[in-house]
Amino acid sequence: MSQLNGAYYGPSIPPPKSYRRPSRSGGGCGCLSCCCGCIFDCIISLICKILVTVLVIAAVLVFLFWLIVRPNVLKFHVTDASLTRFTYSNNTLHYNLALNVSIRNPNKRVGVYYDQIEAVALYEDARFASQTLGPFFQHTKNTTFISPLFNGQRVTPLTAEQGSQFEKDNDSGIFPIDVKLFMNVRFKFLFFKSHTIRPNIRCGLHVPLKSRNGTSSPDAAFEATECDWIYKRWWIR
Repeated sequence: MSQLNGAYYGPSIPPPKSYRRPSRSGGGCGCLSCCCGCIFDCIISLICKILVTVLVIAAVLVFLFWLIVRPNVLKFHVTDASLTRFTYSNNTLHYNLALNVSIRNPNKRVGVYYDQIEAVALYEDARFASQTLGPFFQHTKNTTFISPLFNGQRVTPLTAEQGSQFEKDNDSGIFPIDVKLFMNVRFKFLFFKSHTIRPNIRCGLHVPLKSRNGTSSPDAAFEATECDWIYKRWWIR
């Protein structure tokens, strides 16, 4: 009966359960989702794949072009040089220099348009003459000869060191003369033509001075000289 004396309120009521609305995304993060930056990641991945594909295709095309064309470098030689006058007085250089230059195109499928060739002659890095040649077209597997001629006089101040070197060269009868060829050329393959490029060529010559009757000593005969490409200045003058 003692249990009936206290207040009785019935069994305890459990706390209500919390309800959480399920996410529509299903917990994932796909390419079409607007969350988690997945769209940005997919775009970056797509761009990378496109770039890699383009690079691979370009490399394959370049390799196929090289395999078909097999391009070779043009070769330049000064086969003959005749120097009949080279005197210096009153800061004026008097000269008469004739050259014979061979240009060899060893390519089987590539022709060359020489739109312009400027031949420049220098002594001790001092420019004293120039001549413009061209234009002409050179066929495949062909050797073409050009003949620059430098004749006249020009005021060419030489330093004391250069003047001293001139006296030494005059005594030896052999003059170191640089001839540079500045060219505008285009290459032709089938029906395609390249854009204009500007390769520069340097020919370091040792030219014997001939006597008045046009002869020189056997020990001072001119030797054919191969010219060098100035690669770093192909595209700029």
